[in-house]
Amino acid sequence: MTAASPAPAPGRIRVGSAPDSWGVWFPDDPQQVPWRRFLDEVAEAGYEWIELGPYGYLPTDPARLAEEVGRRSLKVSAGTVFTALHRGPGVWDATWEHVSQVAALTQAMGARHLVVIPSFWRDDKTAELIEPPRLTAEQWRDLSTGMERLGREVRERFGLDIVVHPHADTHIDGEENVARFLDATDPELVGLCLDTGHYAYCGGDSVKLIETYGERIGYLHLKQVDPEILADVVKNEVPFGPAVQRGVMCEPPHGVPALEPVLAAARELDVDLFAIVEQDMYPCPPDKPFPIAQRTRRFLRSCGA
Repeated sequence: MTAASPAPAPGRIRVGSAPDSWGVWFPDDPQQVPWRRFLDEVAEAGYEWIELGPYGYLPTDPARLAEEVGRRSLKVSAGTVFTALHRGPGVWDATWEHVSQVAALTQAMGARHLVVIPSFWRDDKTAELIEPPRLTAEQWRDLSTGMERLGREVRERFGLDIVVHPHADTHIDGEENVARFLDATDPELVGLCLDTGHYAYCGGDSVKLIETYGERIGYLHLKQVDPEILADVVKNEVPFGPAVQRGVMCEPPHGVPALEPVLAAARELDVDLFAIVEQDMYPCPPDKPFPIAQRTRRFLRSCGA
């Protein structure tokens, strides 16, 4: 009689936060908190890991940034880039120029992940429609092959793994488009950053996604949406930026999805994952983020994270 194989050990979840939780969407904006205040407060709130946020918000000189995060006992989990690879090979050079800058800084900080967000089909400041919300078959091919090329180049040149972030008002958003994208890309080259808030915003079930495509999950963003505000946003087709200003992204544990089952499902993957807290609230009063960050950290500790 053959002995049963032991159950896999649950994966470890490393919790962090990001400039986004301090209302930071742009490298430089007078409505955003200064970067030194963000670093001071994220450390004081009890987080050990941070993302770089929009390139240029934090110092881009590696030595200076390492000094600033190090003296606050912080470490960097990932950098973030925006891409428009569905537009075809003609955008590759400009894309790579941006990606290589962020990847070099990310690598210098000792991180291993690059979060890749598809470009918005709305203007990120005016919310005006700038291209069709749906891709053609040719654009889907350009998107998938472009992401595979990006994953290969980033790994070979910088030793980083890309994790693509489904996002509201982009072409990779809810269940149908996320599944289509994952099915069209090589798992060895392209991972997924599951943002629980954006996925719920677009009608997706995070636990179901983890259970179905668990081998593709390489990174988590922990976020919740207010279901009442979301219902109104969907009913009235409100763009994402104005929806954020209405408070559609809310403080845990007051929204959906419930984060306890998401974290439980993630642990069952038997891989170590970063789970970075984000609460989109651009713009916001400068004194608003810190107490929310403290309460959210306490809540996640109660969930075992």
